[in-house]
Amino acid sequence: MGPRGRRFESCRPDHHPHIHRSNTGDCHVKSTVEKLSPTRAKVTISVAPEELKPSITHAYGHIAEDINIPGFRKGKVPPAIIDQRVGKSAVLEHAVNESLDGFYRAAVTEHKLRPLGRPEADIVAWPSDKDFSGDLELAIEVDVRPEIDLPVYSGLKLTVDAVEVSDDEVTEELDNLRSRFGTLVTVDRPATKGDFVQIDLIAAISGVEVDNATGISYELGSGDLIDGIDEALDSLSAGETTTFNSNLMGGDHEGETAEITVTVGAVKERELPTADDDFAQIASEFDTIAELTESLKGQVERSKVFGQGTQARELLVEQLLTSVEVPIPAAIIEDEVRRHLEGENRLEDAEHRTEVTESSEKTFRQQILLDTIAEAEKVQVSQDELTQYLIQGAAQYGMDPSEFVQALSGNGQIPSMVAEVARNKALAIALGKAEVVDSNGNAVDLSEFVATADEASDEDVNGDESEEDATDADADVEAAEAKAAKAKAAKAAKAKAAAAKKKADAAKE
Repeated sequence: MGPRGRRFESCRPDHHPHIHRSNTGDCHVKSTVEKLSPTRAKVTISVAPEELKPSITHAYGHIAEDINIPGFRKGKVPPAIIDQRVGKSAVLEHAVNESLDGFYRAAVTEHKLRPLGRPEADIVAWPSDKDFSGDLELAIEVDVRPEIDLPVYSGLKLTVDAVEVSDDEVTEELDNLRSRFGTLVTVDRPATKGDFVQIDLIAAISGVEVDNATGISYELGSGDLIDGIDEALDSLSAGETTTFNSNLMGGDHEGETAEITVTVGAVKERELPTADDDFAQIASEFDTIAELTESLKGQVERSKVFGQGTQARELLVEQLLTSVEVPIPAAIIEDEVRRHLEGENRLEDAEHRTEVTESSEKTFRQQILLDTIAEAEKVQVSQDELTQYLIQGAAQYGMDPSEFVQALSGNGQIPSMVAEVARNKALAIALGKAEVVDSNGNAVDLSEFVATADEASDEDVNGDESEEDATDADADVEAAEAKAAKAKAAKAAKAKAAAAKKKADAAKE
């Protein structure tokens, strides 16, 4: 972990310790734990010479592989020669460096600590570099998961918005469906929101062109291109040009302000098909527009029921967090905030730092709360649940599921994914024990969003076996992908056949 005598990271000497001593029996590695705060612990480890001896032997073997001594084969250099050429001090340092992590992990396991961050270690006393006698004494501080009192969630009353579907909402869904089957028609008028414009762009900095693009089709008002483009294009007709300033989103000049020249080549509006029975047959499995409309109304209603589930979960967490105190480890939060701000290149943005800090602290409190519920409810995570969660995560990042799993496995993040699934299940269990009503006082059926303790303790995935889990999850992901691809192909074939039949029937008429 570092050169002899060096303190690796500063440890705080001030504390009011609650000391827990291990019952080691005849073991020659002794450890104690001092609770420095609700989120900080100090582990003191004393290693007797006989316990360090295997590491010293191993160190001699490693060093023998790394040095070249005339008259000796590589790896066969005797310890006495290594002592002469390299020195016992180097052997001791090598042995301690390689064994320290093992001693620390053993102490963490023995005392059932739950570390949250990187440990800060200090070698208090070294064995003698003359004959390796004397104990190795370590002092290691680490942030640990705080213990909290489990709040009562059984019978907790939650009030969510009532489900009410208006005619306008159904019409909006129908219009959205019609727009998917619409055609673009060129019009001779200024562009307005919702129109599609064909444009050419030129970006210049200090009068020098740095980028350009031609023939871009852009929906005015979508905000999907570059800041300021919607305002610049509004009311422009085909053949007209304007300029505006905006920050570039990519390339060698990313983030720099450039003068953007935009020229409109054409203005097109979307012509929607008539909402009649013919459209219903083309766009859906229904024969009439009335049946399609009723189906869309059901979709809106289901969406709002889903919204009730989301709202209920959020309300549950908020209420539980107000009834329990969750200590915050400042160092963990600060590291998280710094990573976030560095990723956005906004380290000097004090206002944003405050926002990210508040968000990180809220997330931490929620995780500790749900972890505690998961333990109380004996939640387990099945392989299928982990796989589905990973597939959803891959979709959110626009990644291939197998590549997503491999990336997580390579970064050692599979256990954290297992923890997230467990938290989701814990929240579902707690929600299932709450009483949920809508704003009209009616009981709300959230059976799709809740779980029981029995359902939560099925087949489990061991979060510590990250590589094995990743391999199993990878196989399940591939199977799920194949199933999804097969279903997609079948659906496409069915749609193609229906379209062909429609076209043939129209030709006969």
